[in-house]
Amino acid sequence: MARGSKRSYTGKQKRKASKIETGYRKRGVSKGEAERRAWATVNKQDGGGKKSGSGRKRKTKSTHKSTRRKSPR
Repeated sequence: MARGSKRSYTGKQKRKASKIETGYRKRGVSKGEAERRAWATVNKQDGGGKKSGSGRKRKTKSTHKSTRRKSPR
């Protein structure tokens, strides 16, 4: 059984984890290990549980060389 509470996940994330877990079970992985791997996969893909606020979708850095303006000389 996974350690943390799954209350903070959306319905879509729960369904995704369930389908991933089923896939692992079909491959012969134990129930506990399949559940652990499924939630690890959901966390990796979606970045964890529910997040509120705007701008949560993308993480960008504005310090890339290609985005810096060069001063005219």
